[in-house]
Amino acid sequence: MAGLESPREAKERMRAAAKQDRAAAFARSGSAAAERLAAIGLAFAGAPVTAIVSAFSAIGDEINPFPLLSKLIHDGHPACLPTMQGKGLPLVFRAWKPGDPLEAGVWGIHEPLPSAPLLDPDILLVPLLAFDTHGYRLGYGGGFYDRTLAGLRMRKRVVAVGLAFDEQRVDAVPHTTYDQPLDWVLTPSGPIAVGPQ
Repeated sequence: MAGLESPREAKERMRAAAKQDRAAAFARSGSAAAERLAAIGLAFAGAPVTAIVSAFSAIGDEINPFPLLSKLIHDGHPACLPTMQGKGLPLVFRAWKPGDPLEAGVWGIHEPLPSAPLLDPDILLVPLLAFDTHGYRLGYGGGFYDRTLAGLRMRKRVVAVGLAFDEQRVDAVPHTTYDQPLDWVLTPSGPIAVGPQ
């Protein structure tokens, strides 16, 4: 019965529709949306130019953060990309800038080389399948960003910004106390303050 559905089951059910919605949005405006995010920038987050920004290597029909990241690097922000350490472990972040080599890691996701310096980001640009105005995001189910954000937030103040098409907004994402909320979602229409403010 739907009333007895666990948050995990509800998330799994929501993923299929969310993947279709994101794929349709990407087909309509994938590259234009990425350029729009770059034009908006991250001034809304109030981060100083010294703030270290982490992005991600987009896969499939995820919105591409690299135009935005390139603009931020040009403006002076140090940047990094996540690297997977293994199942059940948080991500680590290694310095990266355009022109630095990347290698295919787990699931073919491109990551900086192991020789790249480790950094602790101040702002995380986060991929997602769906989001709500409470700051909860639907991911792929591995819990990597939740573990990572929980660890970072114990050490310092970090700002988590989901990158999404407007069509990825839903009324509510099922969640538990384990799920780490976003602070903002940046869509082609502009930034949305989400979660507890």
